[in-house]
Amino acid sequence: MIALSFGFGALEAEFWRMLFVMTRIGAALLAAPLFGAAAVPTQLRVSLAGAIAVMICAWTPVAAPPALFTLSGLLITANEVLIGLSLGFVLQWSFAAPLIAAEVIGGSMGMSIATAADPVSGAQSPALGQYFSVLLTVLFFGLGAHLNWLSLVTESYRAFPPGAAWFTPERMMLIASFGAQMVATALAIALPVALLLLLVQVMTGVISRSAPSLNLFALGLPAGVLAGIAALILAAPMVTDRLTDLSATAVAQAAQIVASANG
Repeated sequence: MIALSFGFGALEAEFWRMLFVMTRIGAALLAAPLFGAAAVPTQLRVSLAGAIAVMICAWTPVAAPPALFTLSGLLITANEVLIGLSLGFVLQWSFAAPLIAAEVIGGSMGMSIATAADPVSGAQSPALGQYFSVLLTVLFFGLGAHLNWLSLVTESYRAFPPGAAWFTPERMMLIASFGAQMVATALAIALPVALLLLLVQVMTGVISRSAPSLNLFALGLPAGVLAGIAALILAAPMVTDRLTDLSATAVAQAAQIVASANG
């Protein structure tokens, strides 16, 4: 039995079972970039984890360890936390791609000094990163990707039953490999705008060499900002398509982790 007993019998057993199920769900919500944002109240996150845990307890035969507060029970609980953190962390890879693209574009435009507090991560991010993050968030929720991700968290109880071995080098390498996809996507988002800004900077350098009396900073900075804004407007349809694919990729990466149980 659970090491603690308050004399409520079956009701108490169901309580510990729900609390155990909430461990994986709460860890996943904490690590996810949207549900785990600093602006989301802790009470809301705990309530959401509890609501999902109630449904999982009703639909699946998940059981808490017979001795939850022993060494073996605590190790099983730590394994649940690791699975939840991994399912949430793979979303962080995808949501970091627009921020990397914004760093590249902002540095080329000369707007890298324009930073703001990111409500998702709580850290400082470039102004363009705020634009990309908001756009990706809207697409992520608009396409229902958050529902697919929550269904994968629920499916993980069938793929990885509590107590099953999960921490393997293959799964850690699988999670690390998603970083390469994230960097490639970030470069694909930033490349068209950065290429145009490179041409503008080359033209500015040629003009400054032909007319040394011109102030390079007074000419180059406004030209870079205007060219960057024009490039962002022209590339808006492409960026939207990239971010839409990124939302699907975020869920697909979580699905690969769940599917690795059968691999």
